[in-house]
Amino acid sequence: MLSKTIQDAINEQIKHEINSAYLYLSMSAYSESQNLSGCATWLRLQWQEELSHALKLFTYLGERGGRVTLQAIDRPPADYKSPLDIFQQVFAHEQKVTSLIHQLYAMAIKENDYATQIELQWFINEQVEEERNVAEIVAQLKMIGESGPSLLMLDRQLGARGAGK
Repeated sequence: MLSKTIQDAINEQIKHEINSAYLYLSMSAYSESQNLSGCATWLRLQWQEELSHALKLFTYLGERGGRVTLQAIDRPPADYKSPLDIFQQVFAHEQKVTSLIHQLYAMAIKENDYATQIELQWFINEQVEEERNVAEIVAQLKMIGESGPSLLMLDRQLGARGAGK
């Protein structure tokens, strides 16, 4: 059985994961409006991934005898300055999520909740991957600039994410 403290913290993290999904869906819509369909596809896949993270926590709470209580999510911005701006915001957001996961893990340690520590290890590993992938996109956008053939090539590359799956 989960402590109320851990249950509440996991419910809060579910909210953050759904907020992340909503943010990425908004970024996808903006990218689509800028004719950057590859960026839009990459961000929509990220949206789906964030929802799957929320569902993983949702399921975990149930498996441990906890209760999910959904919370209100924030309205994401609708406009962005550029593809670089979008991915810099994604990177900053992923760093924030990493911090939240680390705080939750520290709480599980304090509570001697070994099962939650094990569950959260998956999220810690996932955040390492998330940050690495987005940092690479930011670096590439800084190298190629905000327009021209190189941006179109990167857009196509981002749109290939998930192809063939």
